[in-house]
This record gives sequence, C-alpha cells and structure tokens, in this order.
Amino acid sequence: MKNIFNRILLGATLALVLGSCDEDFTEVNTDPKNFVVDNVTGADYPLFVKTALYTPTYTYPDAAGPFQLGHSLFPDVYSNYFATTAPNFDSDQFILVGRWLNGSYNYFYSQSAPNIKVAEDLAVDLGFDVENAIMKTWRVYAYHRITDLWGPIPYSQFGNLETTVPYDSQEDIYNDFFVTLDEAVAVLKANAGNTSFLADNDVIYGGSVDSWLKFANTLRLRLALRIKYVDGAKSKIEAEKAVADGVMLSNDDNAEITTTINFPNYYNTITQWGEFRMSADMESILKGYQDPRIANYFAPASSPDSEDDPAGVEFPFEGMRNGQVTANKQGTDFNALASNMAEAFTIPGVAGPNWQVMRAAEAYFLRAEGALEGWTMNGTAEDLYGQGIVLSHTELGYDGNDLSGNDYVTSSNLPAAIDADNPAVSTVPVSFDNGANKEGQLEQIITQKWIALYPDSEEAYSERRRTGYPTLYNRLNSLNAKIPVNQIPRRMPYVSSEFSTNEQAVNDAINNLLGGPDDGTTKLWWDAKN
Repeated sequence: MKNIFNRILLGATLALVLGSCDEDFTEVNTDPKNFVVDNVTGADYPLFVKTALYTPTYTYPDAAGPFQLGHSLFPDVYSNYFATTAPNFDSDQFILVGRWLNGSYNYFYSQSAPNIKVAEDLAVDLGFDVENAIMKTWRVYAYHRITDLWGPIPYSQFGNLETTVPYDSQEDIYNDFFVTLDEAVAVLKANAGNTSFLADNDVIYGGSVDSWLKFANTLRLRLALRIKYVDGAKSKIEAEKAVADGVMLSNDDNAEITTTINFPNYYNTITQWGEFRMSADMESILKGYQDPRIANYFAPASSPDSEDDPAGVEFPFEGMRNGQVTANKQGTDFNALASNMAEAFTIPGVAGPNWQVMRAAEAYFLRAEGALEGWTMNGTAEDLYGQGIVLSHTELGYDGNDLSGNDYVTSSNLPAAIDADNPAVSTVPVSFDNGANKEGQLEQIITQKWIALYPDSEEAYSERRRTGYPTLYNRLNSLNAKIPVNQIPRRMPYVSSEFSTNEQAVNDAINNLLGGPDDGTTKLWWDAKN
C-alpha cells in the first residue's frame, strides 16, 4: 500500500475512527474516496492504533451484537463456561447457526482486519518502526483467534484491491505468525526500555516497549504449544525461543484492554438480556476445589440449593448442564436456578471490567506443559503449574487459600457432584500428581488453565479441541446429526457472505485447503492429537 488505500476498507476504517474520535480528526481528509497516506500525520496516527486495538476485542462502540455472535453464542458455550437459557438458542445443542456466524465473520473482516492493516501499513509509510512492530504483534493475536475458529481464511492477501481474496492454509498462516513475531520481536528488543509516543492511545500497555516484548513472546509461546501435536519439532523450537526472549512473569505483565464508558466490556450489555448462565462444569470443578475465584466469576443463584454444598462451606453458586432441549428451557426458570455472571459484569451502562487479552498465569501453564515434554522452560512442570495457579489467585486479590482456609495449590480436593443426578465431572485433583503419567499431569495443567483463562472462551475452546481437556460433561442433547453429545464442533463452517462475494476463493479453500467437509466435524490443521 503506497498511495491510495482500498476505498471500501479505508472508508469503513475512517468512518469508525471518526465516529468515535471526530474531535481529534478535524485535520484529516474525511472523504474516504480521496483518503491518501499524505493526509495522515504523526499526530493523527495514535488514534488509528487505538481503533485497531479495540475492534478485535469487541470493546468498541456498537459492538454488543458482534460480541454476542462471535463470543457468547459459540466459544462461551463450547468452552463450557456457560450454558444458554434462551429456548431458541440452539448453538448450545451444536447447531452452527449461519446468520450468527455470518455476523461474527463480517465484523472481523469489515472492521477489525482493516483497522489493523491500516495501522500496520501507516506505520511503515510514516517510519514508525516500534509502532509497526506493535501492530504486527497485534495482527498475529487477532488473526489467530479467527483461524482457530474457521481454519483456512483470507490472510496474506487481505486488502489486495481485487474482487477475489484468496485463502491461506492454516499451516501457512501459522508459519507466517512465527516469522511476523520474529520481525516484531527484533525491533522491540532493539528498542527495549523505550516508550512509544502512542501513550494512552495504546490502551493495553501505554506504549511500554518492554511490555509489548513480553506479550509478543508469550503469544509465541501460546502458538508454539498450539502446534505441538502436528509439528512437535517446531513447537519445541518456538516455545524455547519465547521463554529465552522473556515471557510474562508477573501480573504486572498482564495484557488487558482498559475499558471506558465509550469502549466498554459488552458482557455488561448482554447479561441484561438473560440468555445464559453458569455451566454445570464450572459448578462441579469450582465447588469441588472450593475455589474462591467463583465469587469473581459468578453471582449467587437467585434460588440456590445448599444440599450439595461442601461440608462447612456455603456455596450458593449453581450451574446448568449444556444442551438443554427447548421444552426444558421453556418449562424451567434456569435464570433463577443457575448463577449469572458476577456483579461486575452485570451492571448496565458502565465500562465493566477491563478486557483480559493475555495473562501471566497462562504463560506459566504453557511453560508447565512444555516442561512435561522435557523442553527448556526454566522450571519444572510442578513448580510452573503451581505458580500459574498462584498468579491467577493473586490477580484477583486472593491469598492462595481455598474456601476452607487451606492451601489451594497443595489441596487434595476433587471436582464435586452438582446434585444427586449429576456426579462429579472428573476426578482431577488440584495438587500436582507426581505419580501420574504425562497425560494425567497434562489434564491437571489444562484444567487449571481453563479456570484461569475465564472468560477468554475463544482460547479455552481452542485448548479443549487441542488437548481434549478439561474433562467436561457431555451435552444433554445435540440437534446436529454429525456431532454427538460426547463431542464438540471442531470448527465453524464458512459463511454465506463469502459464497456471495468471494465464491471462487472460498470454494478453492474448501476443495484444496480445508481437508474435509465444510462443517463442524472437520478438524483444524493443528487439531491432530487424536
């Protein structure tokens, strides 16, 4: 991109930026048909980055609908963090509703992707090397969430000014992720200790180069473990490189979007709609572990059942099984019987909690998994596992004890039955089991990682597909004849808008890149464990 940007993409991008920051853009040419690089100055540039950071996380004006479609109705229920209470919401019974997926996919490619491209390319044209490295890193973060839902997607040729935008294979996309992170990390390391002029427009790190370097390395570590079962050699190389270059080590390193009333956490909007509640899996695991984080995640149920509470502990948090049939949801007031999100997520008209992008606790669980493989992770699997748990607890202000006042990390607690009809979801203890085989220890690591990731359901859903953990309840019912109750969708099918506007490319992807039918049964490239 040298002179004139893609009119459609830049028109969308400029309209979004101007719509929320019009007072700051009085000097920018607002006619998208004549929008050229020369119209943007260094003073204008930070607001393009701000927009690029907000859009992929849905913390953007009027993004409540896309947030529901792209986050709540699929990853939230396929990670089993939540179950739907709305009678006609069938994604919880494995119906991959096309119009919902269409809205989610189109939001990314009409808003998130162009905003990132503009911010990344403008940095090149304006000579902003550090800011370009930041946006390269952010591109990898944003696109990995999309390819991990769909598989092959338009990536390398997005914004090519052509009527057809080819797809890339997921393997090629991941290979480019690592190359892109190499480029970004080299620049960030060369500028260590400096602060970008983005300042507060960097709504994650305030321009801290060192923080972005740790984020880039932790992102590399996440992606390295993602490919473990399809390319173990590369997985090891990339994971060890990430740790050697420096990943997140403390909660001060956490990446989170600072929310405001104009750029809010949209859980605070969609919880008002009364369409989902806490899953039975959350109840079984957090109740059995006597996990204090339950109070930060969920609210007491309106009609709690104390009969199955742990001895000596009040636990008014109730879950519901996923896959309830329509008749059950029509005849049972699950919104009263099961727990809503915690109060911080349910106050209307406020900014809501900061949006968690990536946290140090995850870095420790990733390193713990790498240590299980014998890789150089600067710690043992047991020690790194324990540190991940501690960081997740201290992030929320807890002292490391369970609800009975005993040390959580060394606890022998197990998941619990949710009621007389539903036994414990698994038998995974908290305390690291040195006597277990590698697979048993991996299940422990991923189970605690699943808890700590909340509410990042996209990542939890990907890890569930990659590893098969945590062990969770089967669906009560599936309306998808191809996906039984003891399975989950492995990917999202391509959307109608692609078949109407990018037909040749999407059909080429299905025939040559996908590796199976265009439905929820085809595994992604990295989904190769079993």
